[in-house]
Amino acid sequence: MNFKQISGNDERLAGTFMVGSSDIGLTLDGPTGKNSSFILSARRSYLQFLFKALKLPFLPTYNDFQYKHKFRLNDKNIITLIGLGAIDDFELNQEVNKEVTDSTELERNNYILGNVPVNTQWNYTIGAKWEHFSNSKTHLLVASRSHLNNNSIKYRDNIGVPQNLLLDYTSQEIENNLRYEFNYQSSSWNFNYGVSYQNALYTNSTYQQTEYNGSVVTIDFDSRLTINKYGIFAQANRSFFSNVLSLSLGFRSDFNDYSNETNNPLQQLSPRLSGSVKLTPKLKFNFNVGRYYQLPPYTVLGYRNSNEELVNKNNKIGYISADHFVAGFETNPTSYSKITLEGFYKIYGNYPFILSDSISLANLGGDFGVIGNEPTSPFSDGKAYGVELLAQQKLSKSVYGILSVTLVRSLFTDKKGEYVPSSWDSRQILNLTLGKQFTNNWQVGLKFRYQGGSPYTPYDLNKSATKAIWDVTQQGILDWNKLNTNRNPATHGLDVRVDKKWFFNKWSLNLYLDIQNVYNFKTEFQPYITVVRDANGNPLEDPNDPSKYQIKTIENISGTLLPSVGIMIQF
Repeated sequence: MNFKQISGNDERLAGTFMVGSSDIGLTLDGPTGKNSSFILSARRSYLQFLFKALKLPFLPTYNDFQYKHKFRLNDKNIITLIGLGAIDDFELNQEVNKEVTDSTELERNNYILGNVPVNTQWNYTIGAKWEHFSNSKTHLLVASRSHLNNNSIKYRDNIGVPQNLLLDYTSQEIENNLRYEFNYQSSSWNFNYGVSYQNALYTNSTYQQTEYNGSVVTIDFDSRLTINKYGIFAQANRSFFSNVLSLSLGFRSDFNDYSNETNNPLQQLSPRLSGSVKLTPKLKFNFNVGRYYQLPPYTVLGYRNSNEELVNKNNKIGYISADHFVAGFETNPTSYSKITLEGFYKIYGNYPFILSDSISLANLGGDFGVIGNEPTSPFSDGKAYGVELLAQQKLSKSVYGILSVTLVRSLFTDKKGEYVPSSWDSRQILNLTLGKQFTNNWQVGLKFRYQGGSPYTPYDLNKSATKAIWDVTQQGILDWNKLNTNRNPATHGLDVRVDKKWFFNKWSLNLYLDIQNVYNFKTEFQPYITVVRDANGNPLEDPNDPSKYQIKTIENISGTLLPSVGIMIQF
């Protein structure tokens, strides 16, 4: 495609080319006609080379693409096309132990190689938006399609022969969406209402050997699920008393044809109310209350047993509910700064409860693996509450910065119905970003982050050591009777970035140095459980119990100083 300057218009093709230590990317934007313009970007990582150099046992590679094209047909009609896509590959570094002599590092690498699967994921979203303007009215019509494909596979000892297969998982999520919105603005009121429709197709093919109640079981099923989803929403806004009081009242209802628990729009009726009161010219009080509903993941909805029954449909799984209560103050000391202080309380209901392990789906954390692909019931409840301080200084002269401090508790019920810390209950979170521009186009930025330790569940040493279980799981089995009774230490780190820019006639050059974890802070998380091996790498039997292996722990330490350099060219 050739890009030329538009007659009578100074707009030209512009772009940014970036090369860093971990990825390479290109962004282009500009006109494609008198009344149209586009943005196109693509990026590819070469993290696998960096991770190889750092002697890490896994090698991630990502690719992503973005496209937006806007057409102004006339003063009343605009059409926008978008496209997003990504391809992610996660491979194992089978050569990670070459020239490694440290016994702890060898054991840690072998543990990760032994239980982490090979993953491939790709996804895309394409869509079109039509906007029609008519006096104080706006019509909006959006159509889109999204497709997500996931694949995970794992062989015992990473030897790809059929008898060693432990996991073979493939799923697809395809969603076709259509939404209409109408906006109307009068002298004092703003109205917005609309409807939405989504046709979703979910497929799942799973073969997995795993542990269940102290025994090895094989999960083997194929599932195909089609759901038609519907939505209705409306909202009205108005200011009172010369903009001293602003209110917004709305509602939404979502329903679908999955089951009797999800097809009644009145059961998912979610009202929302938000408002703002101007106490002084620079101080406001804001509040927000509302109920929200969300479907559980497709892995839960589409799980089938050997009789091809939708188990969780029969278990009356439905929408997850969440009631939000938020209130706080906002002040603007200057035109460049803003400070907010908010308190929040959230209540979760009908959360999926994993029957095999007797824990809430919310407590499975963020480890590698497929979650929700098993029988569940809507018995779990949760709550989260806390306070957040946010201070923002926009670029004024040469300094900018953002500070956020959050004190939070996150709790979900266990199998006894008692509230216990969830896997996300880190309690304290702090993020500080500061930057300063110097003369001669130098700029320095830093980011400090702190997060309180998250809870974790200790291992069931008896199950973990059992030969039959270890041979298929290759990792420790958690003791769910002691759900999240231990806690990891807090983590923190400081990143620093230095930029130097040069400006030329039609282009600019930016060189940067980025150093993550400047002071090389390391955190020791929950240790790994592994088996004791002989000189040939074979597990050693427990001399006191021939049905078990000898087991030991391995340090699980995270954190490393990571410098990188990069070049950005803008034209």
